[in-house]
Formats: sequence, structure tokens, C-alpha cells
Amino acid sequence: MYTVADLKKGLKITLDGDPYLVTAFEFSKPGKGQALYRTKMRNMITGTTLDRTYRSGETFEPARLEERQMQYLYKEDNHYTFMDNQTFEQVQMSEDAVGDAKNFMIDNIQVDVLMFGEKAIGVSLPNFVNLRVVQTDPWVKGDTSGSDSKPATVETGYVLRVPPFIEEGEMIVVDTRTGDYSTRVKG
Repeated sequence: MYTVADLKKGLKITLDGDPYLVTAFEFSKPGKGQALYRTKMRNMITGTTLDRTYRSGETFEPARLEERQMQYLYKEDNHYTFMDNQTFEQVQMSEDAVGDAKNFMIDNIQVDVLMFGEKAIGVSLPNFVNLRVVQTDPWVKGDTSGSDSKPATVETGYVLRVPPFIEEGEMIVVDTRTGDYSTRVKG
């Protein structure tokens, strides 16, 4: 069990049966009376934000979260399907829960899925993924008037800026934390 003294940004707790992430925290001690702890928390399932004030002495239950290594299989309608590498069980996750990770997920990629009980609530990707460029404008040799990058669409449909020498069909390395081009795939 956590007490209000344990509250800090990034702490994951269970509140009303749902996992919450503490996003902001402020301690105040009025002239007389008990100390107050003002918190801002985000529901890790629905994404809603909550503002709560607690007094010293209150307790919280830690969120029972587990990260499991899984393989992304396919997308059907607005749901993404993953397979647990240990048990071969399949879990589905909504497009909202997957978030921006959908821009970098190709079939059979290994990801870490955040589980709350038996419910999948988030995805962590590797820091870098290899993606194929499916559409970009050709580079005209000697064209130095333009900028030093051009838009390119990768196989997932994500659009990013790449150097002018990148051509359609090439494999590039993309940083999943920023969504930026990193380098060409060698070989």
C-alpha cells in the first residue's frame, strides 16, 4: 500500500478499480490543519484526467500492471491483435489504446504490451524500427534550391521527412519515440 507521502509524478495506483498514472503533484501545508496533497491523475484505460486532493494519512493500492512480450499479428476494423509469446493467447486492443504506436507497427513486430489484469491497455515499441518507403518524390540531381528534406510515406501509412537521396522501395530506420528518420537500412 502507498500513503499520500509516496505520491510522486509517474506513480501508478489503483483507484475505483482502474489504474491511474499520477501526472502532477503538489504538497501544501496551510497555516493550521492537516497537510494537503493535490494530484492530477490520468486513467490509463480511458485517458480521462482527474483532479483530487488528499489529506495526510490516506492510502492507495499500487496498480497491478504487467508488461508482456507479444507479437503484433494484424489489424481488424479498429482493433489490433497481439499474441503472447509464452502462452500463444491472443489479445485485442482498441486503436485508442494503441495510440501513436500504430504508425510504426508492421506485422510480426515484437512489442511489450502493458496489461492490467487480463486487459491490454498500452504498447511499448522498440526504440527503432525498419520501415519501407512506399511513396516519395524523386530527387532531381543538382536541385539545390529546395530544402534538405522531403516527405515520404512508409508502409504503415505514416508520413515523415527524409533526406532527398531516399527513394521509393528503400528500407529506412525510424525512431519510434520521435517519429523521425534515423538512417538507411544497410545491406
